Amino acid sequence: MEPQLNEHNKTEYPPMHTAEHILNQTMIGMFGCSRAINAHIERKKSKCDYLLPAAPDVDTLAEVERRVNEIIDRHLPVHIDFLSREEAGDIVDLSKLPVHATDRIRIVRVGNYDVCACIGKHVANTSEIGRFKLLSHDYNEGKLRIRFTVVGSAAVYT
Repeated sequence: MEPQLNEHNKTEYPPMHTAEHILNQTMIGMFGCSRAINAHIERKKSKCDYLLPAAPDVDTLAEVERRVNEIIDRHLPVHIDFLSREEAGDIVDLSKLPVHATDRIRIVRVGNYDVCACIGKHVANTSEIGRFKLLSHDYNEGKLRIRFTVVGSAAVYT
């Protein structure tokens, strides 16, 4: 029996949405921050906000872009699992789940690089994403906003 997902009010572009997962984990690894506190994922361009104590320099942000593309180039499989809330809570942060979330939680794994609870659409393999491109950024009052896109996706979606 296919698990019932909570209502979802977005239709993400799977290559961009999967790139966001990789960006989140890259930011965690490089800066020790949490996942994006706010994200707006669209087909043409997207943005994520991170809480950081200081603004990273241009070279550091170029390194973020390089590392995200390095992960994409690993051609990692993207797996979906359904776990009980208790099992999921042992491996991911569930603090952003809506109060009406069911007991079965959908977990998305990008290879062994990232794991999180998510009900959005994703590619089956990072090779379908294309290239991650950091478009711009700004830093204001402890919040870094990164605007990005993906280009050259090999995936076809309807």
